[in-house]
Amino acid sequence: QVQLVEAGGGLVQPGGSLRLSCAVSGFTLDYHGVGWLRQAPGKEREEVACLDSSDGVSYYGDSVKGRFTISGDNFKNTVYLQMNSLKSEDTAVYYCATCLVDFAKNPPVQYYTWGQGTQVTVSS
Repeated sequence: QVQLVEAGGGLVQPGGSLRLSCAVSGFTLDYHGVGWLRQAPGKEREEVACLDSSDGVSYYGDSVKGRFTISGDNFKNTVYLQMNSLKSEDTAVYYCATCLVDFAKNPPVQYYTWGQGTQVTVSS
């Protein structure tokens, strides 16, 4: 049974940092991509990042490039999202999900099985 459990959300001031974690079970990161997407109230779902450890490919959405970093610990079967220089517009529910990157497609990342989500609020 595939499960993804997020942790690490919370309230942070603009310019601050947070690290989200996603513990997965039912599959291994060696062969499956895992990433993050987010949903803010009244806004469309937005692709954030995807890490496909099987071929070393990573994807970042334009709005987070240079600020967010996705990484994985295959031994712990956990994926992390380090978020720096946070802005108010980063406020959203962040979901961990299995994903697949194909830069020949638009959008270049597809998400499949989602976790329950964790709230990130950037506010002073």
